[in-house]
Amino acid sequence: MLEDSIINKLESLRLRSIEISDAIAKEGATDDMDLYTQLNKEYAEITPIVDLFKLLKIVESDLSGAQDLLDSGDSELVELAKIEISTNQEKIVELEKNIKFMLLPKDKSDDGAAYLEIRAGAGGDEAAIFAADLFRMYSRLSERQGWRFEIVNTKHSEPSGLKEAVVKINGKGVFKILKFESGVHRVQRVPETESQGRIHTSTVTVAILPEVDEVKDIEIDKSDLRVDTYRASGAGGQHVNKTDSAVRLTHIPTGVVVECQDDRSQHKNKAKAMALLAAKLKQNEINEQQNTIASERKILVGTGDRSEKIRTYNFPQGRITDHRIKLTQHNLDQVMDGDMISICQALITENQLAQLSSLEQS
Repeated sequence: MLEDSIINKLESLRLRSIEISDAIAKEGATDDMDLYTQLNKEYAEITPIVDLFKLLKIVESDLSGAQDLLDSGDSELVELAKIEISTNQEKIVELEKNIKFMLLPKDKSDDGAAYLEIRAGAGGDEAAIFAADLFRMYSRLSERQGWRFEIVNTKHSEPSGLKEAVVKINGKGVFKILKFESGVHRVQRVPETESQGRIHTSTVTVAILPEVDEVKDIEIDKSDLRVDTYRASGAGGQHVNKTDSAVRLTHIPTGVVVECQDDRSQHKNKAKAMALLAAKLKQNEINEQQNTIASERKILVGTGDRSEKIRTYNFPQGRITDHRIKLTQHNLDQVMDGDMISICQALITENQLAQLSSLEQS
């Protein structure tokens, strides 16, 4: 049974949908295109919830009708009514659960792009090699999802590893799917350089930052910035060696440093670095806010802190384990090839359940 507060919220949304529908259909509605677009967006957001609420009312009415038949005195009708009552009760439970999920607070960053940062941790060359493996895993995931994988900065290590990489991933719902990837990723396997076949443990840190509108969401005073230019390293031919196209930005008040050397244009590299800096500063604000939240309100699947071990990739056993939700799968090869959407969805679902439980207890 839905709480009165939720029913009141649903009634309010139902009335609002009628109000918006009338406003959109009204003559001259398109005269103010900004308002017209805003109303259409709001209508699209609340319509699925209102539709579920309407369906819930229909099923509740059907249940009430079936319960009335229990007193009919007709044994055949009574048996049919019992079946219908059971079916409708199950439908109501499912509908109420879905409605509660849809009423959960939305993260406005969920629909947008995200920055992916990968850094080799403990383990020397093997950590750098695994960092390169994770880079490929997220690249393949992006291909499977139809996202655009745009390199911002990379620092390679010999022979085939990555010290660090920063990538912007553009697409629908990127941050929602990837936001629980932040943390320490641990690998257990026999390194290529290991002659005696011993299993080594290495770590890589991953951070996911939502893209922000640096103008609207966060202001950066230019006097707070130190801008350094230098010659990019890595692939790029003679141009890389002769032009100071790479850009390093240091935000003096916070000490946050970002770099971009992927583009041949210094101007474009600076623009990319500014966008990344805005995302980092915004994330710092969010982290400070989250630190003030009571421990029982924290997200079940983790805080996204880089020191938090979230997942183990065990190559000898072909096993991958997410420690936050006690999820173990024996399809490591497929996951490393980017087939990891089931893990991401499991984390999203667990987070929603935690939020739902928190709301019900408050």
